[in-house]
Amino acid sequence: MSSDPPKDSTYGEGPLGTKLHKSATTIKYPRPTRVKNKTSAPTQITAEQIVREAKERQEEDYKAPKQKIADIEELAEYRLKKRKEFEDLIRRVFWNESIWVKYAKWEESQKDFARSRSVWERALDHNHRSSSLWLKYAEMEMTHKFVNHARNVWDRAISLLPRVDQFWYKYIHMEEMMGQIANARAVFERWMAWEPDHNGWNAYIKMETRYKEWDRVRKIYDRYSQCHPSVKAWVRWAKFEMSLGEVGRAREVYGAAVETMEHEVDVDQLYCKFAQFEELCSENDRARAIYKFALDNLPKEAAAGVYQNFMVFEKQHGDRDGIEDVVVGKRRVQYEEDVRKNPSNYDTWFDYVRLEETNGDVDKARDVYERAIAHVPPASEKRYWRRYIYLWINYALFEELEAHDPERTREVFRECLKLVPHKSFSFSKIWVMAANFEIRQKRLDAARKILGLAIGLAPKEKIFKTYIEMEMQLGNIDRCRTLYEKALENAPHNCTSWVKFAELERSLGETDRARAVFELAIAQPLLDMPEQLWKAYIDFEIAEGERELTRKLYERLLDRTQHVKVWMSYAQFETAPMTAVGDDGAEDDGEGGSEAGAARRA
Repeated sequence: MSSDPPKDSTYGEGPLGTKLHKSATTIKYPRPTRVKNKTSAPTQITAEQIVREAKERQEEDYKAPKQKIADIEELAEYRLKKRKEFEDLIRRVFWNESIWVKYAKWEESQKDFARSRSVWERALDHNHRSSSLWLKYAEMEMTHKFVNHARNVWDRAISLLPRVDQFWYKYIHMEEMMGQIANARAVFERWMAWEPDHNGWNAYIKMETRYKEWDRVRKIYDRYSQCHPSVKAWVRWAKFEMSLGEVGRAREVYGAAVETMEHEVDVDQLYCKFAQFEELCSENDRARAIYKFALDNLPKEAAAGVYQNFMVFEKQHGDRDGIEDVVVGKRRVQYEEDVRKNPSNYDTWFDYVRLEETNGDVDKARDVYERAIAHVPPASEKRYWRRYIYLWINYALFEELEAHDPERTREVFRECLKLVPHKSFSFSKIWVMAANFEIRQKRLDAARKILGLAIGLAPKEKIFKTYIEMEMQLGNIDRCRTLYEKALENAPHNCTSWVKFAELERSLGETDRARAVFELAIAQPLLDMPEQLWKAYIDFEIAEGERELTRKLYERLLDRTQHVKVWMSYAQFETAPMTAVGDDGAEDDGEGGSEAGAARRA
């Protein structure tokens, strides 16, 4: 049997051998759409139009038909059905407060107040801390004029939740609307036992004010200020007295407030209110005294507001001196704030003490100086002390020149010299200024003692120089020589000291001693400025007219150095004639000048 496929290929074979047409087995793909006209349509439809048409064509919401009750049986059936629905809801979601409220209000709408109260009580059993339940329960009783029931509800509410102020306000308002002022006052007294906030006390005061019970108001204010000793309470009391025209009583209130709140944080506001009260009464002197008292007793950081009000007051009622005092006070507050933030900022302290010195108040300036020098630099390094030490210097000058107090000046210098760590570093300026101060006070022994102590603790060139100048002015040559010896023992490399020592001996006519000093100097192994020393020695010999000695000095110098400037100076010396100045001022030239000068000196 042949297995060739059938000639008619328009039929296929199905799963059970059935023949299927070709159209049933071929897969047809969707034909792609072709846009013939791509231009915009003449009528455009916006999304807003589509939404609007959809809303217009929307069907109306279904509303349940109104049920009409014809007789008592239908009403009872309706009530039973609704109560069953509410009870089922309560069993499922008893924690949902709105279900209880709807249930109670429905019973109220049915005029069944006993059942409504029962629902409210059951709700409060589940959640007695819900303030909204108590409020709605009491409003239901008040709406239907069940006054005793409402009182009962309010009493229970304020007993269980005494910190809910709304219960007290509603209860008191109900009693006052009914004309039961005694009951309202009793409720207020119960509330005040719990010490409420300012609003509660203010509500009590307003009620008594409405009925003009002034003595009661004053007693309430007294209790109020004791319960809340704040600026708000005292100022309200004072304003109440002012409203009655009792200026003396208002002043007494402010005085008691200042005594009570002396150490409180916001006492600055009380001072401002007190001063403004006196200003309102045209007592400008009293107001100024209050401002000054506040500024003297308040901490500087808490006095900014007082300064601002004082400045405004002085601009309105004061003179030029008063305004300047206020401006100085404002700058003082700013400086206090700056030094509080950074007490080691000595530039601020300088500005602060300069302000006090300019103001002319010696005690305040002295106090600022004492506070400034109390902030010692933390590290024992001289670079940290350079600015600090000038505080002591200015302090001493202030005591001497402005305060005219020599004893305090001496004490300032003494304390400063004790404070400086002389083993690490020292300040010659302090020693010199202390010695000069004693000289101005005609106490030479004290000045010598200070300079001698300075040489023992901090031997510096400036101290030796000052000491030697003082002794030279006094004509104590032996002391000068001793001091030069001490200075050279301390610093043998200091060429300036050697030159000055030699010049001293030459000025005294001790040529040999001067020459010996120069010889000792150039024999030192280490010198800081040897060229200065050699030049001074050579100039000394030239001035003495010793050509041979000068020539030997040049030779000795050339043995040590071959610098071109030395050769040039040597050549200039040889070419120039020797000039020696005698005692009578005449000049001798030539080689015989030395002998003639020596003869004249003899």
